[in-house]
Amino acid sequence: MIIHPFPPLYDENSKILILGSFPSVKSREKMFFYGHPQNRFWKVMAAVFESDVPMTIYEKCAFLLKHNVALWDVIASCDIEGSADSTIKNVVPNDISVILRSADIRKIFVNGKTAERYYNKYTKKAVSRDAVCLPSTSPANAAWSLERLIDAWRTVRI
Repeated sequence: MIIHPFPPLYDENSKILILGSFPSVKSREKMFFYGHPQNRFWKVMAAVFESDVPMTIYEKCAFLLKHNVALWDVIASCDIEGSADSTIKNVVPNDISVILRSADIRKIFVNGKTAERYYNKYTKKAVSRDAVCLPSTSPANAAWSLERLIDAWRTVRI
């Protein structure tokens, strides 16, 4: 069983919540979201908000908070082989209600089908909120070009 090693990122001004599934090996090593250099999350978000790509963890935190974006994952702990979503078993979900109580979250998005599946299975009923599924920014989602991802992800802007 691997436990999610870092906390959610949000503040009282957060309006958008983006949930991944579970951190990759690289993200767990770096102790921050979307740490694999091939993951396109940071490039997509920078393009959506017409900004430079944040590089350091400090810059990434400041970037998200500036744009009222909260970030976390659906899964608090699970068994997983490497970073392969297809191997996830024995899921324990995160309690996102702590974010929902602290911030005026207007919309919840999930990053990819795995996050959507576990959100719908464990979280949706608990919080009585739907989540919009966006195409995964993972390098495993090679069918989606960076340009297509950016276009699809523009919906996160309020």
